[in-house]
Amino acid sequence: MTKLEKNDRLVRLSLLMIALSAISVLAIITVFIFEQGTPIMFRYGLKSFLLGQDWYPSEKSFGLLPMIVGSIMVTFGALIIGVPLGLASAIFLTEFSHRRLTRILKPIIELLAGIPSVVYGFIGLMFLVPFIRDKFGGPGLSVLAASVILGIMILPTIISIAIDSIRAVPDSYREGSIALGATRWQTVRMVILPAARSGIIAGIILGMGRAIGETMAVIMVAGNAADIPGSLLAPVRTLTSNIALEMAYASGEHREALFATGVILFVIIMILNTIANVTAARQRKK
Repeated sequence: MTKLEKNDRLVRLSLLMIALSAISVLAIITVFIFEQGTPIMFRYGLKSFLLGQDWYPSEKSFGLLPMIVGSIMVTFGALIIGVPLGLASAIFLTEFSHRRLTRILKPIIELLAGIPSVVYGFIGLMFLVPFIRDKFGGPGLSVLAASVILGIMILPTIISIAIDSIRAVPDSYREGSIALGATRWQTVRMVILPAARSGIIAGIILGMGRAIGETMAVIMVAGNAADIPGSLLAPVRTLTSNIALEMAYASGEHREALFATGVILFVIIMILNTIANVTAARQRKK
């Protein structure tokens, strides 16, 4: 074995160890969460956790249904706002705007992803919440406020990945479509977007993951009422907010119930990601 082959083998082993260490950390975290959270779920019954509507830890009542519904509503509200805006922005920057404008705006959009979530929450608390309260009624701290803030927060992720996916489509696709008489918009709608679909869906999945896992901004604008929201203007508490608000002083079964909240959140994220990945795979086959 030559020296070059030895070095190549050493590099491969090093990269393998790094990859395994990252996977091991994730595995340890997963095992720890399930170890801490599942005993109380079996003790009180999985049904009482998933379908119970009362969250009173001092009275041994650990119903997570309001937080589950709240997390789903806020996440899908964010996707309804963020996906159309993000996809439209990506299409404009790649297909219709001047390249110089794209070179300026894309790094700025990517920098938005680095803004701390507490800044988004503060802006929402100072401007969005009073606006909703004055124009639509209610306390202002609501599902709508949380959805708008999260919809803005996921925009950089969706836009950046969608731009890269659209740019990855070969120019021959565009040229062939235009040569056949299609307009610019018809080319984008019928050729470019289907070709870039898998990358766009990946960006949406990442945006969805950030939305359902966001904590600080949601705490500041959602109202944090542990009740099933009756409308978009009602206060809501998400699973992540429930953990963040109470973990500092929780103990005993209360602490175990918060770990159980983390287990439920983990399972929900896995289900949503699986659905999104299966949908993307089916779209690629088509």
